[in-house]
Amino acid sequence: MSESIIKLDSVWKIFGARANEAMQAVQEQGLSKAQVLDQLGCVVGIADCSFEVSRGEIFCVMGLSGSGKSTMVRHLNRLIEPTAGRIEVLGRDVLALNESELRQLRAAHIGMVFQHMALFPHRTVRDNVAFPLQVQGQPKSKCWEESQRCLSLVNLDGYEDRFPSELSGGMQQRVGLARALASDPEVLLMDEPFSALDPLIRRQLQEQFMNLSAELHKTTVFITHDLDEAIRIGNRIAIMKDGIIVQVGTPEEIVTNPIDDYVRDFVEGISTLKLIFAHTVMEPIGAYRLQPGEDLSLAPRMPHDTDLSGLIDVSTTTDQPIVITDGSQDVGVVNKATLLKGIKGGDN
Repeated sequence: MSESIIKLDSVWKIFGARANEAMQAVQEQGLSKAQVLDQLGCVVGIADCSFEVSRGEIFCVMGLSGSGKSTMVRHLNRLIEPTAGRIEVLGRDVLALNESELRQLRAAHIGMVFQHMALFPHRTVRDNVAFPLQVQGQPKSKCWEESQRCLSLVNLDGYEDRFPSELSGGMQQRVGLARALASDPEVLLMDEPFSALDPLIRRQLQEQFMNLSAELHKTTVFITHDLDEAIRIGNRIAIMKDGIIVQVGTPEEIVTNPIDDYVRDFVEGISTLKLIFAHTVMEPIGAYRLQPGEDLSLAPRMPHDTDLSGLIDVSTTTDQPIVITDGSQDVGVVNKATLLKGIKGGDN
């Protein structure tokens, strides 16, 4: 199992003057979010949130506005203090850190990218990206060198001496991402970084971010309200509602096995062609019953992680079923009937 870089264990955040009293009432009386607001005048921001994020994973948290996703991510670097629970980042108990230790964790180990980057308007692009290193007291030559390296990573060579007002919205977001990368943090926290951008620019930045993530192996918590974005970017997805994490799973698990009607409404209409894989729809090779005219020795072979789209492409070129492999071993069979059931989804 991969090393866990982030761990949340039963984290709660209740806003209001009587937050501690409300927390006690929730634990002892099982009050709902509505009851806490009605009886104690407090707002439950997040409730009993628990999950782990592995090294190098892109963990997407999605939900509607007010679901608690942005509140949750701000607990990871303690921009918000929890009411209850435990938080670990890079093996350290974040709640046990003093102010100096917390500043050092934020400056050197956690980068954060917001929807609105709040770039310094009076600083050039180079100066904006170098700012985290300047705060750390790094030599000017080091700041410039790292600033240039990060700008190259986000394809902004040649814009070093421009000011933010001279850049498009997408370019400003790339400056923000470069700034977050400048101190080479192990963890990235991204709070709806692309949601204010036009669809084409947004997709381009998603692609660039995924390429960077694969290259740099950063552990990322990515907040979004867009399921398409979460599916495209995330290794796993957590879906939130009313401060509660409703379901955590891979994109395939979320789409094919929604846990309740709330998640089912989210995934309705999502194409499964790139999300469902051969190992999910195949029949085990030992249990497969040959149909008239079928000969597995003549059948094409495809890896077990081939998606439905790839299986469809192969299926259109042959009258034989497709043998699914795991390495050099034949493990399953997908014929046209099985493929159609996989595309349809439902109870299959």
